[in-house]
Amino acid sequence: MQPFTEDASMANIKLIACDMDKTLLADDGTQPENMVELVERMTQAGIVFCPASGRPAPKLMEMFADHADALAFCPDNGGSIMYRGKRIYESVLDRDLCRKTLSELASIEGVVPILGAFDKTYLLKRDRPHESTVSYFYGPINFVDDICTLDVDSNKIALYLPGGSSKKFFDEVVEPRYGKQFYAASTNDQWIDMMNLGVDKGRGVLHLCEKLGIDPADAAAFGDTYNDAPMLEAVGHSYLVANAGEHMRTHARFCAPSNNDRGVATVIEAILAAHGA
Repeated sequence: MQPFTEDASMANIKLIACDMDKTLLADDGTQPENMVELVERMTQAGIVFCPASGRPAPKLMEMFADHADALAFCPDNGGSIMYRGKRIYESVLDRDLCRKTLSELASIEGVVPILGAFDKTYLLKRDRPHESTVSYFYGPINFVDDICTLDVDSNKIALYLPGGSSKKFFDEVVEPRYGKQFYAASTNDQWIDMMNLGVDKGRGVLHLCEKLGIDPADAAAFGDTYNDAPMLEAVGHSYLVANAGEHMRTHARFCAPSNNDRGVATVIEAILAAHGA
């Protein structure tokens, strides 16, 4: 993996997809101080900026409220795609499979199941003590007695594991039991996302490229962990922030400074300079 300064074709970049937590956001959850300015400059330069996250669309768009109508968004790990305020792609879970899976997962001690239904989030009333943590990523939250009987279109099942054992639970339960029915990814020590097979951030970005007529070779992506790997591999310009684990180094071409050193902003500045913007 080379330093980002070795990317000689930044002037060709037409789309930038960017993970949020531990990538764009520092450990304290803040964006770079000049992010608003960078978004405006990218827009003026004709570069589409696309935040990509496990968060649902309303929460993700809220983080860029001043420019939401000018950006693209890849929420729910690629379960839908927004562009200029409109949903241009969505992947809907099979309702019967979703109910069955939620019923099984809700019965496991230490697992908080969450149903993502595009613009709404559903959480069991029994799990209200976890509201503050869940609401950081999801919202608005609708509390229900039985999450397994909801008759709604949904695009993601999320699992919150307060004990911090998501990788172990993923390896021992999620992948062997549900790996042939869902694409699942451990997003950090406490979270797992489950979507339709074939749904991930990489496919989401490719759907966006197709809609906008952009060659994936002219798209860039920033990431740090497992659920970012498909996105990094899908584009021509892949940047891994320096705080990422060693296991991620094979998924990206270039290394960027860490999230706390505002690496994404630093690389975007270089991309804009290559565009003369």
